[in-house]
Amino acid sequence: MIGRKEQTEELRALRQEVAQLRRAVASHALVDQAIGVVVAVGGLSAAQGWTAVRYVSQHTNTKLRDVARCLVRWPLSGELPEDIRRTLSAAVDHARTLPADAGAGVEARGGEPGVRQEAVAACGCAAAEPRCCSPAGLPAS
Repeated sequence: MIGRKEQTEELRALRQEVAQLRRAVASHALVDQAIGVVVAVGGLSAAQGWTAVRYVSQHTNTKLRDVARCLVRWPLSGELPEDIRRTLSAAVDHARTLPADAGAGVEARGGEPGVRQEAVAACGCAAAEPRCCSPAGLPAS
C-alpha cells in the first residue's frame, strides 16, 4: 500500500504530465495549420511544407511553435517578422528542390505526401501559379 505522501507525489506528476500533453496537442495543431499556410502560399506539397516550416525554425533559431504562430497569423494580419519572412523565402526555395513526397514523418502529421493542395494564395492568385507574387512565390508583406 502506498502512503499518503507517495499518492500526493504521484498525483502531482500525473497533473504535470496531463498539462504537458495538452500543450503538445495544441502546439501540434498550430504547426499543422502553419504547414497549411506554407502549402497554400508556396504551392508546395504537405511534405515540402513541413520541410519549409522546420527550415525556418532551425535557421532563425526560433521554436517551432513560435514560427507556426507567426505563420498562422500572417494571412490575416499581413505581418510577418522580418527574419521569418526572409528565411521563409529561402525555405520555400529549398523545399521546392525536394521531391513532393520528401519529408519523413509527414504521414504522422496528418499530411498526404505527393497530393497537390488546391488553394488560393494570400494575394489572390491560384496556387497553380506560385511564382506570380515574388521570386520565392510568396506575397510581399
